[in-house]
This record gives sequence, C-alpha cells and structure tokens, in this order.
Amino acid sequence: MSHAVAIMYLGRIVEYAEGDELFEHPMHPYTKALMSAALPAHPEDATEEIVLSGEMPSPLNPPRGCHFHPRCPAAMDICREVAPAVIQIGPSSHQVSCHLYTGVSASA
Repeated sequence: MSHAVAIMYLGRIVEYAEGDELFEHPMHPYTKALMSAALPAHPEDATEEIVLSGEMPSPLNPPRGCHFHPRCPAAMDICREVAPAVIQIGPSSHQVSCHLYTGVSASA
C-alpha cells in the first residue's frame, strides 16, 4: 500500500505516479509488462499478456541510451542513442521517461 509508486529499470526511474493513476494508466513499456505479469484483482478481468524478449542487461554495463531498449517492444532508433528525459504527463504528478511521449504536452 502506498500513495505513490516509482518503477525502476537498471537503476533509473522510468515511471512515477500516484498509485491509483499508475495502476490504471501505466505508460512506460516496462511498467506495462510488469502489470501484465501480475495476477488480476478479479479473475474475470481480461489482461494483456506482454512477454519481454531477450536477457536483462548487466547493471554494471548498461546499454547506451534508454537502458530498456534491448527488450522494449516499442524501441525506436533514438532509444539506442539518447537517454529519455523525464516528462510530466497531464496536471497530475504522473511522470514517464520514454521517447514514446516526447512532444506530449504537460496538459495532455
């Protein structure tokens, strides 16, 4: 139980939001994969299964750019070169560090 949740991958926060917001609207591909691995609160709830390919990179020698790009199903060329900035989504405290949301305004 918590008021806010931070999701980390290889030592970097990739998503941060209040608990209800994060669980209802995960944005980062890693957060979505984590949520798909959890058992649903109600057995009749349909859930999307996301299976990540590849091995987790070494935290001692993380990949360049976004650390998650080798396993990310939505990786783009920029992900391999540039670490994404933290972007605030909407008027809440929801933050995501992902190139998928570059150009999304804080009022989105």
